[in-house]
Amino acid sequence: MSKTRVLTIDDDLSMLELAEFHLQAQGYETARAETGEEGLKLVEGSRFDVILTDLQLPDLGGIEVVKRLKEISPESEIIMISGHGSVAKAVEATKAGAFYFVEKPVEFEELMILIGKAVERGQQVEEIKQLRGRLTNRASYYNIIGSSKAMQDIYEMIDSVAESDANILIIGESGTGKELIANAIHYKSLRAKKPFVKINCSALPKELIESELFGHTKGAFTGAAMDKMGLISRADGGSLLLDEIGEMPVELQPKLLRVLQERVFYRLGSDKAQEASFRLISSTNRDPIQAINEGGLREDLYYRINTIEIRVPPLRERLDDIQHLAEHFLHELAEKYQRPVRRISEESYRRLFDHSWPGNVRELQHAVERAMLLGKSETIEVHALPSGQTAARAPKTMAVAAASTPDTTTEPIKTSSENQSVDPIETSFEAIGRIIVDKVPEPNNGAEPVDVFSEVERAVVSAALTRTKGNKQAAANLLGIYRPRLYSMIKRHNLTNGD
Repeated sequence: MSKTRVLTIDDDLSMLELAEFHLQAQGYETARAETGEEGLKLVEGSRFDVILTDLQLPDLGGIEVVKRLKEISPESEIIMISGHGSVAKAVEATKAGAFYFVEKPVEFEELMILIGKAVERGQQVEEIKQLRGRLTNRASYYNIIGSSKAMQDIYEMIDSVAESDANILIIGESGTGKELIANAIHYKSLRAKKPFVKINCSALPKELIESELFGHTKGAFTGAAMDKMGLISRADGGSLLLDEIGEMPVELQPKLLRVLQERVFYRLGSDKAQEASFRLISSTNRDPIQAINEGGLREDLYYRINTIEIRVPPLRERLDDIQHLAEHFLHELAEKYQRPVRRISEESYRRLFDHSWPGNVRELQHAVERAMLLGKSETIEVHALPSGQTAARAPKTMAVAAASTPDTTTEPIKTSSENQSVDPIETSFEAIGRIIVDKVPEPNNGAEPVDVFSEVERAVVSAALTRTKGNKQAAANLLGIYRPRLYSMIKRHNLTNGD
């Protein structure tokens, strides 16, 4: 972890020297400024955890300095120091954003304790900020659309690994958005201001990939009329995306492995070593283990490029994202084509949830685009959508009957902890949660784990449909959700009105 950085702003040289001595003795990294403007410039160019500033400065008022510091660096904690202490000034400084107000002469032992508390408070604020970010259900992230649990997990992983230089391997079917995830990793990384170079290994003839990747010198081969810079050189300081790396010629893979190990490479026709400073992101729509077994991917290269693996689920496994994606494409394409289309009909949503989407997100985008171009009204109707349907999906079954939802229609619910009747109407969600968990047996070694949340969701949706006699709109209203989301749940659990 980096050291805590403290800036002292004061026109009293002896105060600056004393503060610097005590702060450095406590292990803090220090900086100092003799005027308000000098201090503001330091804060603009660097990060400070705590800032000590005098109330009386030769160029600016201390209160004004506090306000401007908070505008530039809101995460910094500010302690105001003054030889002209008053309650009014203390209140004014606090309102301006100061953490505390200290009067001169300064007791440095007490000031060090106060600085420690300011640092602790800053850390707590940052932790709360990060926690809120994790708890926020993001429907979009760096142009990636999706709010499902699977996509939230991917966003979390990108947050965790983007600022490192670890090699990333993104695995997913065609059309799932692997390139968007690669973009997010690069533009959230410390290399974001440097080039992001991409090459599709399956789109180039085998004999050209090496030249494209490493570059060549004039005369290196027939047709090489001049020197050419390779993509690795162009990616210097930035990131390199090798899309469909499973299609890279096997004979070229040892050379790539050597670059990753030694961080140097050679242009074709040259024996002069070139430095390679880039972050590698790879993607593939093939199972890499299968590719290794078939001889299409070297095992040593696989382990080198796979420091962090991100698996992108196909659209059929994250039906909750269909509505977000469809609405995103609807608004984007309506603006592009200047069409008045504003919504998707319920019947159309049912068709979208029924389709298997072998082409994944790309296929959904094309379907919405086709429907928009064929449509004549403000609503996308079902006749404009593709007619393909999926085969029925097999429902997940619970491994043990003991975990199923109890029937509340015949007798009052009884909790295992209290062993007493509870009126179902008055039972809180917390109590219901305890009842469900009490009913779930302890997991057996070797047995397949039960997805309790999935089974509860299935039981709740089934119960809502039963209560509303199959009326989906009424069931959605009862559960407080939109009808398209109910459709995705019905499809996911293979429920019918008869269930």
